Amino acid sequence: MSSSEVDPALVTALKRLRLGRIAATLRERLLLAEKQSMGHEEMLLMLLTDEIARREASATESRVRDAGLDPNMRLELWDKTAKVSFDKRLLGGFTSLRFLEEHKHIVILGSVGVGKTFLANALGHLACQHGYSVRFLRADAMLRRLRQSRLDNSRDAEMVALTTVDLLILDDFALEAMSKEESRDVYQLFLERTGHASMIVTSNRDTAEWLAMFDDVLLAQSAVDRFKNAAFDFIVEGESYRPRLKPKLDESNTAAPVPARSKPPTHPRNKRR
Repeated sequence: MSSSEVDPALVTALKRLRLGRIAATLRERLLLAEKQSMGHEEMLLMLLTDEIARREASATESRVRDAGLDPNMRLELWDKTAKVSFDKRLLGGFTSLRFLEEHKHIVILGSVGVGKTFLANALGHLACQHGYSVRFLRADAMLRRLRQSRLDNSRDAEMVALTTVDLLILDDFALEAMSKEESRDVYQLFLERTGHASMIVTSNRDTAEWLAMFDDVLLAQSAVDRFKNAAFDFIVEGESYRPRLKPKLDESNTAAPVPARSKPPTHPRNKRR
């Protein structure tokens, strides 16, 4: 048997060890090893490196899916021609994820449509790629979940999930006034996460305007003060980014129009008399 051929017994053994994905590319890897005159250790390292890369990619996909991130909102997909401005040096610092290690927050502020949600998602993707757990929620959806959790006595479990994830991303925070219960929920969330785990919050309102959105002034002052003094301010200004997210027809892959079916000629004998 040639060294480039795969022994069925080896494939069976790999599958029993849950290394079946190595078997899928094993023949090609054996050919490469033979071509490059690799030693046994070098070839084994190549196979195991492939498997590690596959498992890490699979784990990242799982974390992204669990986080609820938009798969199309990643930094490499950001349209650099967009007419928006922000501190690129600050964004570069965020991509190092040092803010996560230091349990700092990021508040992304700007008018409607400038790309706040996109940038928050993009940082979430980076965190997932580096093994952090992430959860992305619209602020109103989070408050609604907490409100509903009170009905089935699952609020404590829901709050634990919100306070223990490595990175919590709240989108469109402080769009509208909060009720007394919602104000307490946000206060508890900000209190328990500040200094312990990071948050990214996007908002159309400056943090000073958040105070008026709370039902209780004292809770508002305490919650907002804790948050903003542990947060980086990231301001995004410019034209709306949303038109760049509109679906476009890929003309290069457009199928040719289907020609209209011509009506078959009627045989003289079939004509009605």
